[in-house]
Amino acid sequence: MELKKYYQQRKEEAESKFEAVKKEIRKVSACRVLIFIIGCISMFYLYPYGVWGICCIIACTTIPFLLLMKRHNYLFQNKDWWRACITHYQEEIDALQGNVSSYEDGKEYMDSDHPYTLDLDIFGPRSLFQTINRTCTPLGKATLAAWLKDHLRKKALIEDKQEAIKELTNHNELREKFRITGLLFKERETNFKDIDDWIKSPDYFSTRRWYQWTVWIAPRINSILLILGVLDIIPMNYIGFSFGCFLVISLGLVKKITLIRNEYEKQLITFSTYAQLIQLIENEKLQSPLLVKWKEHFKSHGQPVSTVLSLLTKELDRLDLRNNQLLYFLLEGGLFWQVRQMLRIEQWKQTYGKNLHLWLSTLGEMDAIMSIGTFAFNHPDYTYPIISNKPFIFESKGMGHPLMPVAQCVRNDASIPYQPYFIIITGANMAGKSTYLRTIGCNYVLACIGAPVCCESLKIYPAQLMTSLRTSDSLSNNESYFFAELKRLKQIIDRLNKKEEMFIILDEILKGTNSKDKQKGSFSLIKQLISLKANGIIATHDLVLGELAEYFPHEIKNYCFEADIQENELTFSYKLKEGIAQNMNACFLMGKMGLIIND
Repeated sequence: MELKKYYQQRKEEAESKFEAVKKEIRKVSACRVLIFIIGCISMFYLYPYGVWGICCIIACTTIPFLLLMKRHNYLFQNKDWWRACITHYQEEIDALQGNVSSYEDGKEYMDSDHPYTLDLDIFGPRSLFQTINRTCTPLGKATLAAWLKDHLRKKALIEDKQEAIKELTNHNELREKFRITGLLFKERETNFKDIDDWIKSPDYFSTRRWYQWTVWIAPRINSILLILGVLDIIPMNYIGFSFGCFLVISLGLVKKITLIRNEYEKQLITFSTYAQLIQLIENEKLQSPLLVKWKEHFKSHGQPVSTVLSLLTKELDRLDLRNNQLLYFLLEGGLFWQVRQMLRIEQWKQTYGKNLHLWLSTLGEMDAIMSIGTFAFNHPDYTYPIISNKPFIFESKGMGHPLMPVAQCVRNDASIPYQPYFIIITGANMAGKSTYLRTIGCNYVLACIGAPVCCESLKIYPAQLMTSLRTSDSLSNNESYFFAELKRLKQIIDRLNKKEEMFIILDEILKGTNSKDKQKGSFSLIKQLISLKANGIIATHDLVLGELAEYFPHEIKNYCFEADIQENELTFSYKLKEGIAQNMNACFLMGKMGLIIND
C-alpha cells in the first residue's frame, strides 16, 4: 500500500474512533446527570420514610453513579489516546510531503568541532536527525543522537543493527503504539546523573533502626489499645494518647520527607510512562539477536521490569495520601504512614536500583532503533548496504541525498575500490560538488548505524568518517578561517599517523590562502594522505589538482561536474562524469549580473 494512503487510512480510522468516544462521553455525562436528578427527586419523596428510605436511594443511585464516573474516566483516556493517534498519523503524512518540523531537530547536539556532523547537516532544522527522529523519550532522543555522532566501525555490530531494524520495520503496531504512548504521556527531561545520584545517595530511614521499630510497633500498639478499649478493659483515652504521640512524631518528619521526595520526584515520576513503554516490548515476540538481548534486560528477580517500575510509582502515589488532611491524621496516627512508605521506597532502591541505569539505557536504545525502523518503513525504496571486512571499499550505485526531495534528487555512483585511493572532483560553481560530498557522507553515516541508504546498492568498509566542508573562522578563539582549516587537517594527519582507519571527505582544501600557496599545499597534502594509506574524496575548483592522477595513476581518479552554457543560458546536469572539468562559470555569472569582466 502506498505510504501516504496507509497513514491517511490510519488517521481516518483514529478520527472515527475519536468521534465515537466523544459521543459515548456525552451519553455517559447525560446518564450521570439523570441519575443525580432521579436521586434528588427520590430523596424528596422518600425522605419521610426515614433512614431506610434514604439508604435505599443512596444504594440505588450512588453505585451506578460511581460506575459511570469510572467509565467516564476510561473514555477520557481513550479520547486522549485517539487524539494522539491522529497527531501521529498527521505528522507522518506531513513528513512524506517534506515537512518534518513537527519532530525535534537535535540542534542542541550541534558541534563545530565534531569530525563530521556539522558538515553533513546531521543536526539542526531539516537535518538527518530530524528526518529520522521519531523518539518519544529524552532517553531515545539522546541515544539516537549518540549513534549519529559516533557511528559503528565493526561489521558484526552494524549487521546486528540491520537485522533488528529490518524486523522492526514489519512491526508497525509496536512502533506506532510505542511512539503514541510516549506522546500521550510526554514527560520531563530525564537526567541520568540525577538518577545515578539518587541510586548512590545514602538511605536515611532504613539506616536508622528506630524508624523501622516505630513503623513495626505503631499499628500493633494501636490495635491492642483499640481492642482493649472496645472490651472496656482500659479507657479509650489510651488509644487517643497513642494516636497523638505517633502523630506528633510524624509532624516533626514532614519537612525532611518532603525535601527528600521533591529532590528526586521530577525524575522518578516519569517511571510510570517508562513502565508502559517497557510493557509493550515485554509483550512483543522479537527474534533478531540484538532485540532479544535488549528484551532480556527487562527482567529482574523473576518478574517483568514494567511491574517493578510500576511498583515504585505506586509507592510514591501512596506517599501522597498524606496530602489529604483527614487521611494524614488517620494514617500517621495509626500506621506511621509516611515513614513506612519512605522505608518501602528505600527498600525498592536497595533491591532494584543497581539495575535502573541498564533498564533506562536499554529503553533509550529501543526507542532510538524504533525511530530508525520507522525511517526504513517510510523509505521502502532504500537498500541495506553490504558491510565489508576489506579495508577500504566504498562502492555505490544510484546514490541520492536522503534529505533531498525525490523529484529533485539526481543520483550518481561512487567507487573507491581499495586502499589507498582518492577521488578528485572538479567542477564549476553550483554544479553539484558539495551536494555530492554530503550525499556520500550522509549515506555513509546511515550505513554505519545499520539504517538503509538512499542507493540502489552500496558496499562499504566502516572506517572513521572525517570531513572538512564548511570550516569557519572563530572570533572568540581568535582563529582565522585558514587556521581553523589547518587545525582540522592536522587532526586528520595525526589520527592517520596513529594508524587509525579513516574515510576522508574534503571540500576545496586550503581555500583560505592564495592560489600559488594553495596549489603547492594541496599537492603536498594529497601526497601525504596517500603515503599514509588514506582513502577519500576531495572536491576542488583548482583544475591543476587533476594532474596528480598522472603521478598516482592507481591511487587517484578524476571526476567532474560540468556546467553547460548554451544560448547565453547556464544549465547543470548534476551528473558525475569521468575526467577533469572543462567549463567554469564564474565570469559568465558575473557578466549576467552586470559586472564588467576585462580580458
